[in-house]
Amino acid sequence: MITALRGMKDIIDEGAKFEYILQVATAVARRYGFELIETPILEETALFKRSVGESSDIVGKEMYQFIDKGGNDICLRPEGTAGVVRAFIEKRLDKAGGVQRYFYHGPMFRYERPQKGRLRQFHQFGVECFGQQSVYEDAAMILMAADIFDRLQIAYTLEINSLGCDACLPPYRQALVAFLAQHTEAICGDCQRRQESNPIRVLDCKNSSCQALYAQAPLMADHLCGECEGEFAQLKEMLDRAHITYRHNKKLVRGLDYYNKSAFEFVSAEIGAQSAIAGGGRYDRLVGFLGGRPTPAVGFALGIERIYDLVSLPSVQRGGWYLGALEPEALEPLFFLSHTLRQQSYTHFSAEAKKLKAHLKAADRLGVRYCAVMGETELAQKSLWVKDLVEKSEKHILLSEVQGG
Repeated sequence: MITALRGMKDIIDEGAKFEYILQVATAVARRYGFELIETPILEETALFKRSVGESSDIVGKEMYQFIDKGGNDICLRPEGTAGVVRAFIEKRLDKAGGVQRYFYHGPMFRYERPQKGRLRQFHQFGVECFGQQSVYEDAAMILMAADIFDRLQIAYTLEINSLGCDACLPPYRQALVAFLAQHTEAICGDCQRRQESNPIRVLDCKNSSCQALYAQAPLMADHLCGECEGEFAQLKEMLDRAHITYRHNKKLVRGLDYYNKSAFEFVSAEIGAQSAIAGGGRYDRLVGFLGGRPTPAVGFALGIERIYDLVSLPSVQRGGWYLGALEPEALEPLFFLSHTLRQQSYTHFSAEAKKLKAHLKAADRLGVRYCAVMGETELAQKSLWVKDLVEKSEKHILLSEVQGG
C-alpha cells in the first residue's frame, strides 16, 4: 500500500476546522484593508538563500531543493514572505509608491523532524504590508494577529523585542561576537557555525547549556539607538492603550535573517511545551536587498497546523435540505429538484433508494434541517414527505411549492 510521505498529512478529518481558520483569518485581514496574493509553491533556490539567509537552519538543513529537467536550481518554498517580495518587485509594485497590503495562505515545506504541530508540509496564513514606515503599522499587525486569535478563542502570550537597525545593529553585533569568542569551546556546533555568519541567531539556540551561557551575553535591548528605542517605547505604549498584554523578551530573535526593528511572537502553553503559533516583525531591508527599490515592510504568519488543537468549531444551526428516494423511480425527479434547491441553500441528494429510517439517519448526521423523501405515494401525488428535524414536525408538500421557493 502506498502511503503519504513522512511528515506530510492529508487534510480530511480536519477539513472543516482548516476551512474555518482560513475564513476567520481572511475576514480579519480584509477588515484591515489587505487583499489576496498567491505565489507559486516552487521558487528559485537563490531567492531563499538571499532572503532567509544561508546561515539559517531553513537554508542549511531544511529546504526541499533539487535541479529540475531544465537544469534550474529550485526548491519548494519554506516560507511565504520571500515569494511575496519577489512578486512585489517583479510586478514593479515597488515603483508604484503608496502603501500596499496583501494576505496569502498555502502550503510551505521544510525537511525537519515531524512532530505534533510541525510537519514537513505545513500551511501558513500570512500578511505583508509594503510602503509604511510608521510604528503604527507594526502595532496594527500585532492587533490583527490578536484579533484572529481572539475570534478563534485561542489563549496566547505575546512576546516582543526590537532587533535594532543599520545604525545600532553593527556595534551590538561586534559586542556579541566578542562575547562568543571568549566561549567558543563551550557552545554547540550550530552556534559555532553562526558565530561569524549570523551571531544574533545564537540567542535562539535550544541547547540548554548554550542558553545558560547566553544569560550573560550582551543584549540588543541595551544597544538600541535613540530612534529604535523611541519607536519600541511607542509600540509598547500603543499595545498598553489597546489593552494587549505582552512580555518584553530581550532574547527574542526571528529565525530568518531579514528582520529588523520590531519583532514579535504569539506563543501558547496549551500545546505542550510553549510553542510559537505566529510570528513576524519589520523587514525594511529585504525589498532593496532582492533588487527592488528600498521599501519599508512588516508582516507576520501563523501556522495552521499549530493551532488545530486550540480551535473549536462554532455550533452551527441546522439548515438546508436532504433529498432521499424510497423508490428508484423517485431518483430522477429528486435529482432535478436538488439542482433547483441548490440555488437557494445547501442541498444533499442521496443517489440511492433507501428505507425512510436510513434517510433520516443520514440527514441527521449531515446536520440539515429538512429531510424530504419521495416514495410511491409521493410520486403519484407529485409531492414530498418532509420532516423538520429542528421542530420535529412532518408534513406532505407539493413539489410545486418547493420549486417555487
